[in-house]
Amino acid sequence: MNIIGIIASQRKEGNTAFIVNNILKGAKEQGAETAVFSFSNLDIKPCRGCWACHKSDQGCVINDDMQKIYDAIEHADAIVLGLPIYMGQMSAQGKIFTDRLFARFSPRFSPFFKGNAVKQKLILSFNQGNPDAGLFKTYIDYTKQMFEVLEFDVDEVPVVTDLRVGPASEREDLHTGLKEFGSALVVHDLV
Repeated sequence: MNIIGIIASQRKEGNTAFIVNNILKGAKEQGAETAVFSFSNLDIKPCRGCWACHKSDQGCVINDDMQKIYDAIEHADAIVLGLPIYMGQMSAQGKIFTDRLFARFSPRFSPFFKGNAVKQKLILSFNQGNPDAGLFKTYIDYTKQMFEVLEFDVDEVPVVTDLRVGPASEREDLHTGLKEFGSALVVHDLV
């Protein structure tokens, strides 16, 4: 089983990195192969809207680190996408990643649908400073639905809350809970 993590945050050792890395750690302890991609170490440019990716079979013409992620997604059984909530929605890095998926994935109703549906399991892992897990539920549900339209298998959407009182790394409940979540991805065949 191959699980990749994508940290859509510029903070190298921030809450999103802690969350994604601990989920992957739990999966790795159960025998999964894991890899992580962090926006803090990547050069990924926004989509240009040039449509070159759909005018031929060459794919995205932007030569940056997103090419590595495209290749990893193709071989992944599951993806853990870590998304901090900034100003009521995913970070700019998360949006850049999402927009760049256009080069590979189009909804079934799109004239650019290529017949190769995604089917990978996608774990959307949101985190926020506010203690109210339901505060951004409308946006989280919208994001889940958007990835389902692209035919990702979105089953789990954990939301880590109350991070304005201190970093995730200082919360003992998260150390064990996140690793258990990652372990369950492998053990209970959630992928």
